[in-house]
Amino acid sequence: MRDATEPRPSPEALVDLAAYPIDRPETARALVERCRAQLAADGACELPGFVTARAVARMVADADTLAPIAHHAEGPITIYLDVADPSLPEDHPRRWLGRSSLAAVAYDLIPPAHALRVLFEWDPLMDFLATVLGHARLYRYADPFGALNVAVMRDGDELAWHFDQTDFVVSIALRDAEEGGDFEYAPCLRSADDERYGDVRKVLDGDPSRVRRVPMTPGTLLLFQGRHALHRVTPIRGATSRLVALLAYDTKPGTVSSDFLRLARYGRNVAVDA
Repeated sequence: MRDATEPRPSPEALVDLAAYPIDRPETARALVERCRAQLAADGACELPGFVTARAVARMVADADTLAPIAHHAEGPITIYLDVADPSLPEDHPRRWLGRSSLAAVAYDLIPPAHALRVLFEWDPLMDFLATVLGHARLYRYADPFGALNVAVMRDGDELAWHFDQTDFVVSIALRDAEEGGDFEYAPCLRSADDERYGDVRKVLDGDPSRVRRVPMTPGTLLLFQGRHALHRVTPIRGATSRLVALLAYDTKPGTVSSDFLRLARYGRNVAVDA
């Protein structure tokens, strides 16, 4: 692991600001409109090359030093991330169970000098995301575990179909697996007032007509609205681990995870000193 006292890199050096001038709101107006159009049409916004190649290399090196202490969790999940309802018919989507298997490096284990943490704690990035999403402002997730994660997926890992319990997720692709590890999603599959169980069932049964695939290209920032889009990561194959950074923000200050969720994802409830 790198020394926590190592000088922090400049956040401006981590992002391709010529292509994505997020530090200059007036200049970024066209970019914001393009991102909003993508979200409206697809429920996702891809920014390839957002993180420079040099910064990606550093982030991967940092992540590889942390991967051995990532907490691995495995078990069945429902697509709604809750308890399956046994009162419903067996083929109902709320009784469907899939397999989740992956490891996560929690925020409190990521030293301040690591490039991912520097980027996450940079206000211009948070302000840019707020503008794209149409919020007056965003707040960094206050949870000492879940604010920033490195998701590590190794041979045999996968993440089954599910909807998120948050409105949006911000991720940065760092390294692809040798085989598998595809991010697939069915956009706008349900809405706030219509679960559309019939359409959900079709995807679960293997209908590919609604499913899209996002290439796992290192350096790409993905802003994804997963509450209404069914999505998954296909099984990983090979010796190379798949690495993705997950940056968590909320529309309210002070938001933290439950003790139950912390234990399930990180295996503990007590944070260590950063």
